[in-house]
Amino acid sequence: MTKSVLSDRHFNDDDAAREFLEDVLWPDGPVCPHCGVVGHAYPTSRPGVYRCAEKECRKDFTVTMKTVMERSHIALHKWLSAFYLMASSKKGVSAHQLHRTLGITYRSAWFMAHRIREAMRAGGLVPMGGSGKVVEADETYYGDIPEAKRRKFKTTGRPFQKSRHGVGHKRAIVALIERGGSVRTFHVGVADKFTVRKIVSENVSRESRFHTDESRLYFGSDKVFASHETVKHSDYEYVRGDVHVNSAEGYFAIFKRGMKGIYQHCAEKHLHRYLAEYDFRFNHRIALGCNDGERAALAVKGAEGKRLTYRQPH
Repeated sequence: MTKSVLSDRHFNDDDAAREFLEDVLWPDGPVCPHCGVVGHAYPTSRPGVYRCAEKECRKDFTVTMKTVMERSHIALHKWLSAFYLMASSKKGVSAHQLHRTLGITYRSAWFMAHRIREAMRAGGLVPMGGSGKVVEADETYYGDIPEAKRRKFKTTGRPFQKSRHGVGHKRAIVALIERGGSVRTFHVGVADKFTVRKIVSENVSRESRFHTDESRLYFGSDKVFASHETVKHSDYEYVRGDVHVNSAEGYFAIFKRGMKGIYQHCAEKHLHRYLAEYDFRFNHRIALGCNDGERAALAVKGAEGKRLTYRQPH
């Protein structure tokens, strides 16, 4: 069994956990976070601490420096357990569950979970779709907005009717899904035509087939993409040939079940990290050839070069 394959010993022994982290984050040898030199360091007398051998540097470092685990007092094997639990649970794991399972305080478990979500957040993405590929777009609304921040008018300019369940009371989320592939979600202040069009144009290849429902937000997309095909939900049309947005709606179903059943409450300033968590699991699902252990290792790899502190602006 190679070091990069998770086993029970990684969840019970700090030395084994450290070896796993070094194997995943340093595949070509120790990387000095101070000067960036690879493979030119030697171990010190302190376990897990290396010293850069570059004459101009000579600084000490560990595998957790410049990652979301830096300066954490939680044991490394508990970190790996948390990565695995959050990567393998389809609808997520609550901070209370991490607190009970790992034997750490609720405050530590809550912040650990947010750090792991930060590690799951993707960056440097290329446009989705391409020639002959289908990209679906849809929007949903989740979580109540405080009365003072609620929108008073629809995107058409007409006022919202007074209702407890109107979209004007909810936070807007836009999803783009490549059929049979990955998803990208965006929490936006207002799901108006300008905002949605900007998201779509920046994230979808122009050679793609673009599928949506009859929402006015996507009018004019036929001039941008190879084709723009819609289904009319108001007439109970959900599939026409291969035209549908069922992939996007399936993603939203998993997201809402998890947010209501597992997390139950989410402040708006943290919503983008919860979306990153659900995106990560969807984009590395079994159907795409990624098992639970591989998904957890990818989440650990994503921790590299990221920090999240208590005092950091959200």
